[in-house]
Amino acid sequence: MPGDKAALIRRAKQGDPTAFAEIYDQHQPAIYRYIYYRLGDTATTEDLTSQVFVRMVEKIDTFTYRGQSILAWLYTIARNLIIDHRRRAGQVTMLPLDERLAANGNDVERATERALARRRLTAALAHLTQDQRQVILLKFIEDMNNEQVAHVLDKSVGAVKSLQHRALAALRRVLERNGI
Repeated sequence: MPGDKAALIRRAKQGDPTAFAEIYDQHQPAIYRYIYYRLGDTATTEDLTSQVFVRMVEKIDTFTYRGQSILAWLYTIARNLIIDHRRRAGQVTMLPLDERLAANGNDVERATERALARRRLTAALAHLTQDQRQVILLKFIEDMNNEQVAHVLDKSVGAVKSLQHRALAALRRVLERNGI
């Protein structure tokens, strides 16, 4: 598998469009979710997600493969684009998530409950520091392990564990205070 990843990166660096398409297909859903959970706006998320992959194509020559997934680098690009977007928009806080009640055969009551739960979670996440929020999103939404989160955030594994512990304690306090 590591050889496959290295070969894929090599092909992308040589300008192989199928390599870029493969990277996009593998990582677009995770990048989309990462941005969406940070901004909560579908149109902006779609725009920034596409910008991440445009930047990847433009900057692939600067990427150095060190045995880890290119996903960590894509998260870094996404994080920087989110910061730039917020600066331009004058936003400093997290926007509420807006889960659409899709009519794809799902029970409307269950969809409403999920939307309410997401809004509550988003409100609780707003009480965390940005680093704590990122750790929670990467660990529990993106299902990364501590080493992967540490790499994406450029922090030690110990710092990630500490941030996670403090974030979960803060979330518990906020949810209990709100009777949840």
